[in-house]
Amino acid sequence: MKRFFLVGCARSGTTLLQSLLASHPDIISFPESNFFNHLFPHSEPKRNRLGLISRRAKPRLAEFLQESGYSGHRPSPLALFPSQLTAHFSKTLDQLAAQQNKKIWIEKTPTHIYHLDYISQHISQPRFIHIIRAGKDAVASLYDVRQKYPKQWANEPASIELSIDRWLKDVSLSLQYVNSPHHHLVSYEALVANPQPTLERLCQFMDVHFTPTMLNSYASTAQQVSLAREPWKAGVASPIRSANSTKFYSLFDGQQQEYILRRTAAIDLSRLKPYPIC
Repeated sequence: MKRFFLVGCARSGTTLLQSLLASHPDIISFPESNFFNHLFPHSEPKRNRLGLISRRAKPRLAEFLQESGYSGHRPSPLALFPSQLTAHFSKTLDQLAAQQNKKIWIEKTPTHIYHLDYISQHISQPRFIHIIRAGKDAVASLYDVRQKYPKQWANEPASIELSIDRWLKDVSLSLQYVNSPHHHLVSYEALVANPQPTLERLCQFMDVHFTPTMLNSYASTAQQVSLAREPWKAGVASPIRSANSTKFYSLFDGQQQEYILRRTAAIDLSRLKPYPIC
């Protein structure tokens, strides 16, 4: 079984890329698990001191399995430590993929980018796919979704400053792996402008052949990997096209635009050559 994690800054095309990849006949993917975000007891001093999993870890895993349509699978009652529950999580995804005769599974939770070292140490032979979007457009989309869905994004209020900080942090992490053989960085701009050659390069990294179903069936696949409580993902099923700059110029005034461009310029995305961000 081949195991892949798709990560990146939120609102950078992670769900679109996931839907395209999961339309391959050898690949299965799931709604976001947020598994590693709930694994550790950072706000539970006693559990943290004992090295145990958080109280939220197993309920969240059970919720993920139910939302994914696999309610027959349950978190192991014997898993008390992070490494044990991680092994159980990986084994469960292996089983779900095998049941569907798939050779590859893709777990897509954007914020798992903060757990890459742990995943590398505790998942057998993982590989990572990063998607990166131009700063001004990722920031605009982050700001927009937080404004439209404040309840769902309560932990991340609509703020230009916070949106920029999030993009800078996440992209900086991804760029650390530009030359890593186990990581593949994808440009959102390249994906929407030239989807087939971009996917062909990615398929080569994943050791599978590109198939036309990836471009023909992604809209229906998007329904399977998105949940009803995630209405901001509804547009993924639309024809592939770039929405870049539209929100940036409609949401922000000239002074705000200048500020965003100045701050996001701190990261040089030309390092992504031969797949540069335009």
